[in-house]
Amino acid sequence: MAELGRSCVHKDYRNGSVIKALWTALISFMAFKKLSYLIGCVSIPMNMSLSGNKRICSGDAAASIWRQVRDQYMVSTHYQVRPRFPLPIDCLDQTLKIDPPTLLKGYLHLGAKVLGGPAWDPHFNTADLPMLLQMKDLPNRYRKHFLGVS
Repeated sequence: MAELGRSCVHKDYRNGSVIKALWTALISFMAFKKLSYLIGCVSIPMNMSLSGNKRICSGDAAASIWRQVRDQYMVSTHYQVRPRFPLPIDCLDQTLKIDPPTLLKGYLHLGAKVLGGPAWDPHFNTADLPMLLQMKDLPNRYRKHFLGVS
């Protein structure tokens, strides 16, 4: 198992090429070490933009993103986890049309699943979704893309 902690890319270098290089290195490392699982989290800022200049400064964005992914992308109950400090989902608006963070979309495209509901991280003012990528679930097109094999 590999754990992907917080990583940061300078804003001048946040583009598809850098993200592709990061994922390629991670998937290659996993294959080289014969690791089956990658765990990490996706941080959803509590201060997110909606369309235009409107910003929401609460957990509503995270609650809405959670609503979007929980039914389709939740891992089997055998692997599910519960946050120590859960985001109070029931007290938040879960109906906002929010585009999920790029990292979350990347994980999901690679076949990853959400391990549980969002945890509230007051130090970074984020809601964190725990993620699990099993190498066996990596779609063939990405296996070929990252590893050159199918």
